[in-house]
Amino acid sequence: MTRTFLARNPSVLWFLLALALFTLAITLMSEAYGAALVSTSFVKTLGKTLCLCLVALAMDLVWGYVGILSLGHMAFFALGGYMIGMWLMYARTEEIVIAAMANEALPATAEEIRQGIATQIFGVVGASELPPIWAFAHSLPMQLALVVLVPGLLALVFGWLAFRSRVTGVYLSILTQAMTLAAALYLFQNDSGLRGNNGLSGLQNIPGLGDVPQADLSIWFFWASALGLGAVYVGLAWVVSGKFGSVIRAIRDDEQRVRFLGYSVEAYKLFVFTLTAVIAAIAGALYYPQAGIINPAELAPIASIYLAVWVAIGGRGRLYGAVIGAAFVSLLSSWFTGGRAPSINLGVYTVNWVDWWQILLGLSFVLVTLFAPKGIGGLFDLLQGLRAPNRHGDPMGPGDGALMEKEAVE
Repeated sequence: MTRTFLARNPSVLWFLLALALFTLAITLMSEAYGAALVSTSFVKTLGKTLCLCLVALAMDLVWGYVGILSLGHMAFFALGGYMIGMWLMYARTEEIVIAAMANEALPATAEEIRQGIATQIFGVVGASELPPIWAFAHSLPMQLALVVLVPGLLALVFGWLAFRSRVTGVYLSILTQAMTLAAALYLFQNDSGLRGNNGLSGLQNIPGLGDVPQADLSIWFFWASALGLGAVYVGLAWVVSGKFGSVIRAIRDDEQRVRFLGYSVEAYKLFVFTLTAVIAAIAGALYYPQAGIINPAELAPIASIYLAVWVAIGGRGRLYGAVIGAAFVSLLSSWFTGGRAPSINLGVYTVNWVDWWQILLGLSFVLVTLFAPKGIGGLFDLLQGLRAPNRHGDPMGPGDGALMEKEAVE
């Protein structure tokens, strides 16, 4: 008798249970619905962390399961934030402009309101007209569609050009990084239509909910982030547990053999690359209303490198490893860079963790790569008593960080 999906993947149930208990605990300790033991700012930090876990899942699928080390997925993350940020900023500015014009002798026309909105938003870059890319900024459904369409189309076009040319390995990683850098440099320009270096701000002010306290809004977004993370985790676990998952792992381990067997390797790669770009964009659309601001620095290539580090430290090739790595490193980063970590006085020199955190993160990545390629997630193998099979010295493939040992014995 064929076992059900959840019976074959008990880790999914454990993950959902842990996520549900964590969400309930934070809710009961929040200022909005609980004992006020957790501040609103920390609830926002946790909500943003869940969004980073979501984009880490996308990175793990494309890198840990397909073997594509993308250094551009945080660009899709930021583009998703820009798309929803345009509506947030437009609708909130519209409320302000209408309120300001309400006291005038004559009612304001639609064109006057539109002109006032444009001046308010783009006056900072010396413009007074809405760029064409803001044509749908007044419509929430359209901007939500663009959250998916813009990053998805960019990934589709880029992936089609790269994969049809059979660019692989480090060359593909460099191309994804170049794409990210090009997008960032374009957005830094004032005539990009997205306010250049100023970016989009005030995104935490949700239109129509001006009277709702930030404590309530923060917990609502925290719930949305947890729901999104749980739904995507289940969906990706289902994808990688079936035949599709077997094929993409085979592509990761021996692409030429899979192509020889008649599979369209490029089609599989393109599908996963585009799917993960959309997931990253959705994560960004949830993240930036909690962050309150987005600017072109969010597209910097270093952000995508951080994402790869999170997945490597958590353990690539296992979905829960990506979540653990992103949560662990991002929360630790907030602690170190937020001034909470005490400085260490060595007499001749004082170690300030704000300055040394990135070096510590880089060393951690090197050490994990050299001595613990399975990352933090590999600890679960020890708890379950899983050991690598005796292969008599025969290699199973290039991806030491993947779960090929476990896959071989199942």
